[in-house]
Amino acid sequence: MIKRVGKYTLKFTEPPLITAFASVAGKFESEGPLKDNFDKIIYDSHAQKDTFEEAESTFQQEALSLALSKWGSKAEEVDFVLAGDLLNQCIASSFGLKAFGIPFLGQYGACSTSAQNLIMAAIFTEGKAAKVSAAVTSSHYCSAERQFRFPLEYGAVRTPTSQRTVTGSAAFIVENPTNPAKSSKSSLICPEITAATVGVICDQGVKDANNMGAAMAPAAASTLKTYFDDTGKSPSDFDMIFTGDLGKVGSSLFSELMGHTGYDIRNNHNDCGLMIYDINKQDVHAGGSGCGCGACVLSAHILPSLIAKKYRKVLYIATGALLSATSGTQGATIPSIAHLVELSSAGG
Repeated sequence: MIKRVGKYTLKFTEPPLITAFASVAGKFESEGPLKDNFDKIIYDSHAQKDTFEEAESTFQQEALSLALSKWGSKAEEVDFVLAGDLLNQCIASSFGLKAFGIPFLGQYGACSTSAQNLIMAAIFTEGKAAKVSAAVTSSHYCSAERQFRFPLEYGAVRTPTSQRTVTGSAAFIVENPTNPAKSSKSSLICPEITAATVGVICDQGVKDANNMGAAMAPAAASTLKTYFDDTGKSPSDFDMIFTGDLGKVGSSLFSELMGHTGYDIRNNHNDCGLMIYDINKQDVHAGGSGCGCGACVLSAHILPSLIAKKYRKVLYIATGALLSATSGTQGATIPSIAHLVELSSAGG
């Protein structure tokens, strides 16, 4: 049963379980701190396809195939797949997952899509509309640069505030805890989705597509404050608070904004855009971003740490800049969104 807590937060009384997950990363990501944590590395940015967009679809195919293999069941046993990416009309998802034959619901939340997918999958399973749902997302440095900024062939110089779009994909299997198809052993070790807060759109007038951190930080602060206000919890209740894609600039701004609201997150906050790359050794300027950024770190680091009881309870807040290629060329501001997922290790 789903309970509404406060204004925008959902509490799952029978917490859905993430029973399998997998990440697929690109060559540049394999040179970062999490290189040994990804399930698969694809070293060819084209993934032996003709285009970068086709390659991104391949990343999604591989991620979902690996997650299903870990789960030990077939695609036919999944009731719904919720998937999204950064490309126009989410073609990386629709083209990449069409062969699985799973009922498909395309999602778009820009870089917040991974959290949006998990929230929707949890609602489906908790509400008994599905026993099993899959959540998949991806991004690709080359396809994103071509769509939102400049094709790589132009050799454009990036600003210090810019972030590198992660080439990667991750897939998650979300199950109802009462699903008889799932073994009792797996239920003892699977991370739980215990609550979620759906964000509201924020727009602080930022127009610079090379400063996504500044555009998204207000949305992250808004959603986290809402969650704390709704639940009565505070930063000290969590081992870690992870944001998805703020990078160096956005993380600093996010911490400052939270301080203004009376919540000090400096001791237990980290950003996936700072974790996936070594910003001191890799040329990523302010860090990582993209749908695949938070999703890959969630799969490669956060969920394994919950299973190992390194963390008992964490917040995962994926952030997204809701611009498009059209809005950017028209000089529009960049609205942003952040969705929050509360995750617990088995048994809290």
